[in-house]
Amino acid sequence: MSEKYFPDVHNICVTPSDSMPTAISRMNNSRLGIAFVIDEHERLVGTVTDGDVRRAALARMDFEGSVRSLLEQKASKYAKPVSALAGSDPAGYLALLKQHNILHLPLLDSAGRVVDLVTLNDFVPGETLPLQAVIMAGGAGTRLLPLTEHIPKPMLPVGGKPLIEIIIEQLRDAGVRQINISTHHGHEKITEHFGDGQHLGIELSYVAEDQPLGTAGALGLLKCPEHTMLVINGDILTGVDFRAMLAFHREHSADLTIAVRQYGIQVPYGVIECDGSVVRQLTEKPAVNFLVNAGIYLLEPMVHQYIPSKQRFDMTDLIQRLLDVQRKIVSFPIHEYWVDIGQPSDYQLAQEHAKSSSL
Repeated sequence: MSEKYFPDVHNICVTPSDSMPTAISRMNNSRLGIAFVIDEHERLVGTVTDGDVRRAALARMDFEGSVRSLLEQKASKYAKPVSALAGSDPAGYLALLKQHNILHLPLLDSAGRVVDLVTLNDFVPGETLPLQAVIMAGGAGTRLLPLTEHIPKPMLPVGGKPLIEIIIEQLRDAGVRQINISTHHGHEKITEHFGDGQHLGIELSYVAEDQPLGTAGALGLLKCPEHTMLVINGDILTGVDFRAMLAFHREHSADLTIAVRQYGIQVPYGVIECDGSVVRQLTEKPAVNFLVNAGIYLLEPMVHQYIPSKQRFDMTDLIQRLLDVQRKIVSFPIHEYWVDIGQPSDYQLAQEHAKSSSL
């Protein structure tokens, strides 16, 4: 191992007075899922993890607030981060990571200042996930005409490569090796481009829909999977952490997990709240926030029995069917970049993002 594990550790440090968007941005840029909170002397006073941010999103926390506000809400057992002295025996680092079931271990100097970081992946490289993925790529993309007149929407170029190729590479880099692509419109253009996927380091198969089967119907054409299945719409550009989503899914023992994101609407009028005819409150042009479906799902094998074969069936139908029989469905809030390329303005946003990122 190298003497320095993460030499740019200060790039993931924030202060209590920094904003939550700053902490989230540094986490996402490093792809480590953690930011260290330091005081004016660079001493470690806390951490902000990927899990903290997602739990805060579900609690509808104000993300325009400071890092301090999140630290004050964290459970007491996380108030003092687990850390180790820099320059110690690496075997001791691994023991601490395992003992506390954590992924990151900040390394401090004798004054308590953050000087390095060691992660579990430094000792145990990321393994192949026991996860089969399905990319839903059968849509016609009519809202993007004329761009999709001769090319299926998932094959539209973003940053010089087809959008669906970006999704495949992200799944591969997360440890997914078996991927199915559900196709209908422009089937041959997708299969000719990707073949069996060997050149991308994956096993690629195709599920051809003779007729459009909706956002979940193609899953009924597959054999019941042996492991958890990840399903993602083929028109999404996102930086979501698939490993974090799987860990969240397992932590909650879910039958189905839905990735969600916050979506706000500004009401252009003053909203009146009444008790009968009596006015109780007037709120001028309030912003209303919702959690909306982000088009990424994790399904346990038992879910397959609720999907009909060879008939149109949407994810909304599947979710309602599972709710009706009281199966456990949880939401996984995503704070990473996300855009659904459904119309020309969204496609332009994706192109601009690709220019300024490493996609």
